[in-house]
Amino acid sequence: MELRDNERIDRLYCRNLNIIQSRDVFRFSLDAVLLARFATVPKKGKIADLCTGNGIVPLLLSTRTDAEIVGIEIQERLTDMAKRSVRLNRLENRIRIVCGDVREIHRTVGCDEFDLVTVNPPYWPAKAGVPSANRFVASARHELHGSLDEIVAACSRLVRSGGKVAMVHRPQRLADVVAALRSARLEPKRMRFVHPRAGSDANMVLVEAVKAGKPDLRVLPPLIVFTEDNRYSEELQAVFEGRAQALSDDAVSPGFGRDGFLFEEVEA
Repeated sequence: MELRDNERIDRLYCRNLNIIQSRDVFRFSLDAVLLARFATVPKKGKIADLCTGNGIVPLLLSTRTDAEIVGIEIQERLTDMAKRSVRLNRLENRIRIVCGDVREIHRTVGCDEFDLVTVNPPYWPAKAGVPSANRFVASARHELHGSLDEIVAACSRLVRSGGKVAMVHRPQRLADVVAALRSARLEPKRMRFVHPRAGSDANMVLVEAVKAGKPDLRVLPPLIVFTEDNRYSEELQAVFEGRAQALSDDAVSPGFGRDGFLFEEVEA
């Protein structure tokens, strides 16, 4: 597999998948992994992942389903990395990566076509704080290529009636997330807060909505990231190692351990 300057291949601990990453661009982190393991995934059908970055969510979703998966990313370099990661894992017959603006992508991939849409969007408005000088990091963190409302509207255009949209975001913007979802006819159905430690404020929230669904929100037990002894929780350890395909809706996680990503470097 050809690598560009400053790229490396990392092996995901889950199912021995490999992914191309670079320190020059925004690399995936825990939020993407949790999104891929939180979403309710159809056994077959079609899935779209918006703001796909280097393709981490489609790769992880491929371990849970036989569905066709389309990843959409606006940045050409990340699109290229995602495409090569798909080839590296020999998943071309399962995953397709498309370079495009999520606000217009329905013209390419179709409306009301997907059973599930996942999205790990930029968390902050374009004018909130000072965006990173690294354009890849800035685009991943700030809404430079579409506001929250526009991204949620894109999800709604792609997903079929009765289909699901799963998102990871920041609790500080939960009111905005719920308002955007309902404005786009996406009714929140499942929600799980992620806390760094027991007793600390949540720093992530996972939300799943149903298009044209009826109001009936289930708030799941909290997911605690760090335990007092800095060990992975059994729930998360099982997910990361591939012993479990998804986060549980019922288990109360005792925590998540070390401050590190879920991969090991295998080639520079």
